[in-house]
Amino acid sequence: MGRDTYPGPVSPEPEPTAGHAVDLAALSSEQRDLLDAWMPGYVVEHDLSWGLIETTVLQVRHGGDRFVVKAGGPTDRHIKRELRAHREFLGPWTAIGRAPRLVHGDADAKLVVTGYLPGRLVENDPTRLDPDTYRKAGELLRLLHAQPGVIDDAYHPREATASLAWLDRPNRIDPPTKERLRAEIASWTSDPVLLVPTHGDWQPRNWLIHDDEVFIIDFGRADLRPAMTDFSRMAAKGFAHDKRLESAFLDGYGSDPREPVTWHRTRVREAIGTAAWAYGVGDEDFEALGHRMIADVLATSDYS
Repeated sequence: MGRDTYPGPVSPEPEPTAGHAVDLAALSSEQRDLLDAWMPGYVVEHDLSWGLIETTVLQVRHGGDRFVVKAGGPTDRHIKRELRAHREFLGPWTAIGRAPRLVHGDADAKLVVTGYLPGRLVENDPTRLDPDTYRKAGELLRLLHAQPGVIDDAYHPREATASLAWLDRPNRIDPPTKERLRAEIASWTSDPVLLVPTHGDWQPRNWLIHDDEVFIIDFGRADLRPAMTDFSRMAAKGFAHDKRLESAFLDGYGSDPREPVTWHRTRVREAIGTAAWAYGVGDEDFEALGHRMIADVLATSDYS
């Protein structure tokens, strides 16, 4: 559920600061040494970190170009997935300039450097309410999901185990609701499912708008999953408030992959993870969304 997202350019821009003159204490010595080797004399322009988790995100300048640096902390699991996404999944987007290109990366050091994309974050922009934005986002997501996938017989059991683990973590889901969720998860069967490259956090906070085009950022949750899992965050937010956005998105995507049984299980898992993860990092607004998602999915629990 990571919010290690890149909030986009800040305006007006403050004076850049030489990389060695700012506080880079959040980066390990190995990460700082790698940045020095990759981009000697780099200049930090902005700290773009959200501050909720241990990922540091910096906008830097080097050799006349801008880049985005993401550095994971000791327990980070996002950078490895981000690097895999750049190396295996993002070709359809980078080929048309709609995702940042990978410049440097080291999975062991938990450090990645990508090209900089100009634009405004859609979540903070009036275009977040524009169906045309969703149509274009749907077109881009279709390109990602159209890549070759794999059939996995163990996907549902694996995800059920993960959801039960979230319920075991500290959270504010009340005991009766937990029991209902556990009972439902226990009833799930193991069915084969097609897994394709997915973004993992597909929603306007990870879309940029520039010159009336949509660009994609943040791949720390990218993985092979059912295509419909990339619909879950939009369904809980934008789609729930404006059906025009859903219609436009599906028009751009070209179809609706939300087969009822797997879609219901996806919503259950996403709701549990959102509520538990947000409690763990102290994000009360996001936690409240998770509890609403749990209530909604339990109200429509015919599919199990």
